[in-house]
Amino acid sequence: MNDLIYALATPVGGAIAVVRISGPGAEALLKRVFTGRGAPREMAYGRVVDGAGETLDEAMAAFFPAPRSYTGEDMAELYLHGGQVTVRRVLALLGCHARSARPGEFTERAFLAGKMDLAQAEAVMDLINAGAERSAKSALAQLEGRLSARIVGVERELLDALSGLEAAIDYPEELEDDVTSALPEVLAAAEQELHALAGAGLSGRVLREGARVAIVGRPNAGKSSLLNALAGAERAIVTRFAGTTRDVLEETVSMEGVPVTLYDTAGIRAADDPVERIGVERARLAAERADLLLVCFDAAAPLTEEDLALLRETEGRPRIAVCNKSDLPALWSAETLAAQGISACTVSAETGEGLASLRHAIAVRVAPEQESALVTNARHIEALQLAAASVAEAQQNAGGAELELVATDLRETLSALGQITGRTAAADLIERIFSKFCVGK
Repeated sequence: MNDLIYALATPVGGAIAVVRISGPGAEALLKRVFTGRGAPREMAYGRVVDGAGETLDEAMAAFFPAPRSYTGEDMAELYLHGGQVTVRRVLALLGCHARSARPGEFTERAFLAGKMDLAQAEAVMDLINAGAERSAKSALAQLEGRLSARIVGVERELLDALSGLEAAIDYPEELEDDVTSALPEVLAAAEQELHALAGAGLSGRVLREGARVAIVGRPNAGKSSLLNALAGAERAIVTRFAGTTRDVLEETVSMEGVPVTLYDTAGIRAADDPVERIGVERARLAAERADLLLVCFDAAAPLTEEDLALLRETEGRPRIAVCNKSDLPALWSAETLAAQGISACTVSAETGEGLASLRHAIAVRVAPEQESALVTNARHIEALQLAAASVAEAQQNAGGAELELVATDLRETLSALGQITGRTAAADLIERIFSKFCVGK
C-alpha cells in the first residue's frame, strides 16, 4: 500500500470525469501534470499537460494532504471534461507515473488507515448500489457508523467483563464478588442487544438485496396486467387468451422507498401443453423462493376450484390476496377472504384503483418499519447470530461458575463481532469484500 495509484471515479461519458490519485507522491504528480496551483483542499483551475507540454484538457483540481483525505493518504483529484478521448489521454498520462488502482482500493486504504471500519466500508458500496430511498438511508446510517457504535457498545461491556474474569482466573485468591455478581446482567443485556440487531437484520436484508414478490394465480386472473400496473410500464404481454405467460418475467421497482422485484408467473393449472407445463413448474419454483406472494384472483368471476386449491397451497406462506378487476361488476369481494383470515386488497389493474393501498401493504410486509435498518448485510446477520449464541453459552456456564469456559465464550463473541467491524476479519475476507467494489471507489 506504499505505491501511488490512480483511477477514474465516475462513469465515462458524463459531463465531468473525476480522476483520483492517492499515495506517496500524489502532490508531486499533480504538480507535474497540472498547471494550476491552489491551497490544500481548495479547487484550482489550470490545464492538464503531458511531458511535451501539450494541453490535454482544461480542468479543475484539488489536493488533500494526509491524514485529512478519503484514504488517509496524500490524495489528489482532477475534474476533467467527460469526453472519452480526453479521459483516455489523461489516464494514459497518469499511467506513466502511477499504478492503476484495483477495484475498491481507495476505500480499502481508508479502512487500513483507520478512516472507517469494515462495516462502514461495505456501506459505501451499498450506498452506490441503492435502488430505493430506504435502501440509501440504511446504507448512509451504516456509513455514518451507527451500526458500528452499537457493536462497539456491546464489545466494551464484554471486554470489561472478560478482563475481570481473566484477572479472577489468574488470581483466584483475590476474586472480588462484583466480578461474578454483575456478570448475569451484563451477559443478558448483551444477548438481548445482539438478538435485536440480528432479528432486525433478517427483515432489513430486503433493503439491501430487495424483496422477491411473486404474482401467482390461475390463468386470466390479471397477473400480467397487475405487474404492468405496479411497474408503471407495459412489461408483460396481456391478452384475453388464457396461458399467454409461459415463463417468469421480472421487473424491479421501488415501493415506498423499498426495492421490490416483481415476478409475473404462468397461470397455475393442470396443463396438457408441454411448454405451459414447464411454465407452471417455473411459477411454483418462483413462488417457493419469494419473500411474499401476491395471490391474484378475478373478482368479476366466480371462485374456482383452481383458486381454492391455490389458497390451500399457499397457506402458511407470507401472502396478500389481490382481488383484481374491481372496474367490472364484482361477484365476490375481499371480505370473503378476510372472513377466512386472509389479508386481501381490492384493485383494478386497468384503472389503477387500489394500487396505492397494495403498494403500501407490500412495503409493510417485506420491509422493517423503522426509518432505516442498521443491519442489512447477510454476513453481518450471521456474525451477530454467532455472537448471540456464544453469549447464551456464556450465560449457561456462568450459572455453573465455570469461569474459564465463560471467558472462552466471551472471546468467541468478541471474535464474531470483530468480523463485522474488521477487527478480527481475515485478510482473504477483506480482499474478497473490496474486490466487489467498482474501480475508483
